Amino acid sequence: MKVKFPKKMSKILSNIKHLIFLFLFSFGAFSQSDSIVLNEIYKTSLKDGKTYEWLDFLSNQIGGRLSGSLNAERAVNWAESELIKLGLDEVRLQPVMVPKWVRGNPEFAYVETKPGKTLNMNVCALGGSISTPPAGIKAGVVEVSSFDQLEALGRDKIKGKIVFYNRAMDKSVIDTFKSYGGCVDQRYDGAFHAAKLGAVAIIVRSMTLAIDDLPHTGSMSYGNLSVKQRIPAAAISTKDADLLSSMLKMDNSIKFFLKQNCKQLDDVLSYNVIGEIKGSEFPDEYILVGGHLDSWDLGDGSHDDGAGCVQSMEVLRLFKVLEIKPKRTLRVVLFMNEENGLRGAKKYASESRKNKENHIFALESDAGAFTPRGFYFEADSKNFNQILSWKDLFEPYLIHFFELGGSGADVGPLKNSVNVLAGLKPDSQRYFDHHHSSNDIFSTINKRELEIGAATMASLVYLFDKYGLVKVPKL
Repeated sequence: MKVKFPKKMSKILSNIKHLIFLFLFSFGAFSQSDSIVLNEIYKTSLKDGKTYEWLDFLSNQIGGRLSGSLNAERAVNWAESELIKLGLDEVRLQPVMVPKWVRGNPEFAYVETKPGKTLNMNVCALGGSISTPPAGIKAGVVEVSSFDQLEALGRDKIKGKIVFYNRAMDKSVIDTFKSYGGCVDQRYDGAFHAAKLGAVAIIVRSMTLAIDDLPHTGSMSYGNLSVKQRIPAAAISTKDADLLSSMLKMDNSIKFFLKQNCKQLDDVLSYNVIGEIKGSEFPDEYILVGGHLDSWDLGDGSHDDGAGCVQSMEVLRLFKVLEIKPKRTLRVVLFMNEENGLRGAKKYASESRKNKENHIFALESDAGAFTPRGFYFEADSKNFNQILSWKDLFEPYLIHFFELGGSGADVGPLKNSVNVLAGLKPDSQRYFDHHHSSNDIFSTINKRELEIGAATMASLVYLFDKYGLVKVPKL
């Protein structure tokens, strides 16, 4: 049956159809022009990119950049110099006080099965740990896999012992960051819980899926423990963790010896490195892209997070080289002290709020330099739907992951009720082979993967700059 509408209603329907046609036509046109720009971004990054050259210098000429160290200072000076060379509208250093923890002489550990019969173990101090006494610590070992198990054993069985946390990352979890999140509490809070029960030290299974001889460091906390209550904390390689566990099953009377020489010093002055291109239409709307300049000291910090820094720098370089005039102000921020304090991120966010800066979008790269798969987002439904409308533009570059679920530690403090935060999501399968270990080195970087990551970030920044936020009407 054919429905007849009044003339007035028919005219309204006709206008609606016309508007829909215009919207679809214009979206198609925009999409076509956007696809051309994205193609140029990827081509330029792959053919004439600077990321690999930059990372080579940062990793091999400067090296590991522990917060408060001389190398961290050198990295700040290098980054400032390179950003100035790009001809940005502004480059500046933002002062921030950061913790200074030093490892000292290499750690040493062994298992003693009988008096005089020992087997060396691969260990490293956790970041923020105190040292052992000069002569080291030798004690019996209690193996646990959770804080609940530790509490159930009680003070009588823990006092005077070294607690061995041996909960492994779950191999069945595809996203290795989720697997990491399922066991990192024992590294961060393990000393706090063990010390309260009278333990003399802790050793923690390294946070990696690999079975190797490389101990993986990382930050830890003593919570509200007094200085006198604090105990040394070290990571043990996964291979030696498995060996120690087997030895304890055969003889739980064996002793473990640990000696480390680390020290927490007074806070020192450091800097976030900031560069920007002023927006041509909305200069007071900021789009931030960044990574953290500090790293742990065992490797050279290529994946964590030298890669994120050079990729972020490359985003602004690509805009300059391709003569893309941003509507909004693009800002690169290389944060200091993500690894053991997040001081740089907190300082930046604090100053930003003080200056009433409107960060509409912030993107972080801090998950390694492997092949990019997409992004995680923190966004409301309207803005996330806009992001999803861009997915087709990324398909030629095999970028397909666009999910809500988080962003990054350094951009997190910028979150408010209206903006969008994002984190680049590379393939995660190999990341924890390198994370916080002596295996985080430049030779493990694939040039092409690094460059595609930078182009993927630049593409998303381009789209956010062009279209902005979806404004939610105020009620």
